[in-house]
Amino acid sequence: MRDKLEKLIIAYEELERKLSDPSVASDIKEFTRLNKEYAHQTPLVTAAREYLSALDDIEAAKEMQRDTSDPDEKAMLQEDIAANEAKLPQLEEDIKFMLIPGDPNDEKNTIVEIRSAAGGDEAAIFAGDLFKMYQRFCDHQGWKLEVLDSSPSDAGGFKSIEFKVNGDKVYSVMKYESGVHRVQRVPKTESQGRIQTSTATVAVLPEADEIDVQINQSDLRIDTYCASGPGGQCVNTTYSAVRITHLPTNTVVQSQEQRSQIQNREVCMQMLRARLYEMELEKQQAELGAERQSQIGHGNRSEKIRTYNQPQDRVTDHRIGFNSTYNGVLLGDQLSAVIEALAAADRAEKLAEAVD
Repeated sequence: MRDKLEKLIIAYEELERKLSDPSVASDIKEFTRLNKEYAHQTPLVTAAREYLSALDDIEAAKEMQRDTSDPDEKAMLQEDIAANEAKLPQLEEDIKFMLIPGDPNDEKNTIVEIRSAAGGDEAAIFAGDLFKMYQRFCDHQGWKLEVLDSSPSDAGGFKSIEFKVNGDKVYSVMKYESGVHRVQRVPKTESQGRIQTSTATVAVLPEADEIDVQINQSDLRIDTYCASGPGGQCVNTTYSAVRITHLPTNTVVQSQEQRSQIQNREVCMQMLRARLYEMELEKQQAELGAERQSQIGHGNRSEKIRTYNQPQDRVTDHRIGFNSTYNGVLLGDQLSAVIEALAAADRAEKLAEAVD
């Protein structure tokens, strides 16, 4: 343990030297990368230094005990030894958790996309219910939610809706929501009381900035069109809505929620960067080959992660078998308990791997 922590401290001090190097400071991309790494390592190194200091103090006190014959001094040194030894278990536990490889995107904001899937109108209504659930959850977390683009359904809810969430470590929490969400309930339009199963997909993308993703303007086709739906006098009269196609990947994003064409274009670029960044992350993971199969899944949109069963008032997260109540999760504030259970399962598995 000591050797490993000493090497971590040496590497951290090397990072400090690099950050003060003018040649590194002039390279914004490299400086940003190193600065993020430095900030990430600081709590671990602080704990490591405290742990090693306690070990050194214990050893020094024991040596002084051997060299003295004064009973009072021996007793005082023994108190120091006991106090430092009492610190060690908690410090060691903290360090173990901080040594778990972190997700470099955990600090990022997110772009979330909800799409209705199987189930027709009821699937769109369910997509709208999921959006309301996330609205309430973000309010409880003190996060800011901003709708980027939406396609409402005539029956209610949304065929699709994309929104951005800003706040403290948003992606570290929201990433567990990616996948297929399934609802079992009696639709409002069902006159005979039959239960219907419908699904909606949720994609949670880490927000990417220009440093993360380089986009050539020549690779873009930008179209403008009249916005539709509610929005005031300018709707259907000005070409404020924007659609951007990234030609190399055929990725299409669009926005009509903002007041001006310039604002909608910026929103489209945010969404495009996030999608291209996600593609790059998936490519990197595929190149890693035999990567671990986490019990919380890969967050793939084709992967059924959760079932909301209204008649039984139960919500089951299939990745860890966690159960909660339908009203508590979809209509209330129990989503945080589900996510905390998923995060705990993820940490426990990673810790077990780190120990192995």
